[in-house]
This record gives sequence, C-alpha cells and structure tokens, in this order.
Amino acid sequence: MGRRLAALTLDNLSDLPDPCRRCVVWELDAVAAHRAVEVGDTGFEKEAWVSATLLEWGSCGRIAYVDEQPAGFVTYAPPVFVPRSLAFPTSPVSGDAVLLMTARVLPPFAGGGLARMLVQAAAKDLTRRGLRAIEAFGLTAAAGMATPEEPASLCLVPADLLVAVGFKTVRPHHRFPRLRLELKTALSWREDVEQALERILGTVRTPALSRTSGN
Repeated sequence: MGRRLAALTLDNLSDLPDPCRRCVVWELDAVAAHRAVEVGDTGFEKEAWVSATLLEWGSCGRIAYVDEQPAGFVTYAPPVFVPRSLAFPTSPVSGDAVLLMTARVLPPFAGGGLARMLVQAAAKDLTRRGLRAIEAFGLTAAAGMATPEEPASLCLVPADLLVAVGFKTVRPHHRFPRLRLELKTALSWREDVEQALERILGTVRTPALSRTSGN
C-alpha cells in the first residue's frame, strides 16, 4: 500500500472530500460565509482563500494519499487569515501560534497511521518556518454534539482527545476551550499516542453548508 503526503495547493484542492472542498466556515466571517452560500460561491471563495494564503504566508495544509486516493487532510494558518477564529469566547489565538483549523482522516483509511503522518508533517513544516506552537479550539463533552446551528463547531476536535495527545488548555471554557501544543512536543510524540491521534482525526465531523450563523 503506497502512502504519500502532499502540500495543499490549488492543483490538489479538489482532492479534499466534500463538503470540505466547498466549506468556508473558517475562511470567512459569518456574514460573508452566509452571502457565499446564498449565491453559490463557496467553492470559489475556498479557492480564493487558499490562493491568498499561499501567496502571503505559505503552505497551509497537507493531504494524505493511499494508493493515490485522497485519504485525509489537515489545514492550518495564522489566526489573521482565519476570520471565524474571532467568533469563539476563548479567542484570540496566541500571537506566536498557528491555528489548527480542520483535520480529518476518511473512515476507510482510519487506523493506518495517517493521522500521525499528517500532524507531524504539519509540525515539521511549521517548525522549519520558525513557529513555536499550534493552537486549536476544542469541543467539550459537556457541549454535546456539534450542530449545524453553530457551523464552526462541526469542524472542531473534541477537547479531551486534544488533551490526550499533548495539547494543554490555555483558556478554559465550558464549551470551547482553547488548547495549545508546543511544536517540539509534537515532533517527539511516541507511539503510545498514535491511536489517540487516529481517534481525533477520524471523528471530526464535516461542516454543513446550508447554515452559516455565527457561534
């Protein structure tokens, strides 16, 4: 079974699974996202965001392939490029951190080590660029299931699973805590957290595009 990782670019953006390929929950603020949905321009807006981020900042994601089939992906960017990051009660993201936006391994490929590959590839990329940490908004068990009424919550990783792989809470909240992972820690993860990583990326839900109300 052949496996490889590729940087997310405009050339392979179409390899993201639906509806992630057209989702702009993170990339636009609530008003702009609602407008894009109404006029049917979410795919265009997604492409425009990736293009601008690549030009102004650089690589913003990785895609994993198994036997040349897209199997999973992770996206990340500085919070200044992620308007919806300001919608959370635990905002803002720390000035020295990049935001983990979305991470997912497709169910047929879960359990094969792709999660570890994706997260460590992101960590190595960011470390080479002189960055120190990744932060994420988690979803607590007390918050219940993510719902289309809060679109950004559909992209969130469960907070307890983030903690399980080394993230530390830097701003508590009963629903949306903000957590942080030092990149030097990410690069030294041991095998005993690989299963937890698979659980994280394998259970992240994909966002609904029909509702774009804010958090």
